[in-house]
Amino acid sequence: MELRHLHYFVAIAEEGSFTRAAERLWVAQPGLSTQIRRLERELGVKLFERHTRGVDLTEAGELLLERARAALAAADVASRVGGDLKSGVLGIIRLGVCSAPRFGGAAPLLHSFARARPAVQTSVHETYAGALTRDLREGRLDAMIGPTLCAGSEFRAVELGSEPWTVLAGSGHRLAGEGPLCVEELEGEEIVVTGHRDGLGYDRAVSELLTGLGITPVLRPGGPGPALLVDVAAGEAIALASAACASDPSVSARPLEPARALSFSLLWHVETPAPALAELIQIAKERTAGTPAEARPALRAVA
Repeated sequence: MELRHLHYFVAIAEEGSFTRAAERLWVAQPGLSTQIRRLERELGVKLFERHTRGVDLTEAGELLLERARAALAAADVASRVGGDLKSGVLGIIRLGVCSAPRFGGAAPLLHSFARARPAVQTSVHETYAGALTRDLREGRLDAMIGPTLCAGSEFRAVELGSEPWTVLAGSGHRLAGEGPLCVEELEGEEIVVTGHRDGLGYDRAVSELLTGLGITPVLRPGGPGPALLVDVAAGEAIALASAACASDPSVSARPLEPARALSFSLLWHVETPAPALAELIQIAKERTAGTPAEARPALRAVA
């Protein structure tokens, strides 16, 4: 049995006539009759009572009609799912988001994408850039949002924007407050970095930034993951990061003077991304260009 046999059967049942069904289906009536006889032989039941005015459904035909309509509806849904997957309307994206440093524009981008493609499931994994690039390279992630330095020759990228380097300080620290902070005030201060192999790029960027500004860095490892800035919140040290990293209300973010910026990108590995990911890439490009996603269907970064 094929779907076309069910289409033929439903058309005949709805038209009450082989002749009218053949006209509706644009097929020859003899061929239509032959296909229905084959269907009846396969099922082992008679589906139609034939008479001079047309046909009536038998009891078996009535039962098959209900189930044939359900089967055809399910097949239509499956067909549309395939089309939606190809167009990027449906799908799954495994996205990595760098936790240190953090890009403040990640949330607005994902919000725009969710509004434009609500049926796409986006699974977000947040950790150090080194772990994300490794997972992206080995296929455990489809894309990542992180510092642009991660965009080596093996990755494709769309630059999303930049974040100014800021000094993060707890409310009890002498450098807490508002407004720009002169870099000279960082001399001798303990500055928190990850101290983790997967955060090595960020740690190196902090060290190079300070050295380039004439400051001798005094670096100390912070806590793992979300505990990275615990010592900062306690006023025992400071950190250099993007303002988006200051999630604790007791931590202030002061722009560095002279200003320095860190650029961020959306990165992916494969040359031809899956349709859902291609949609995210397109929306990222539109946001960068200032085009609303709803209208649709610096320093080197850290490795």
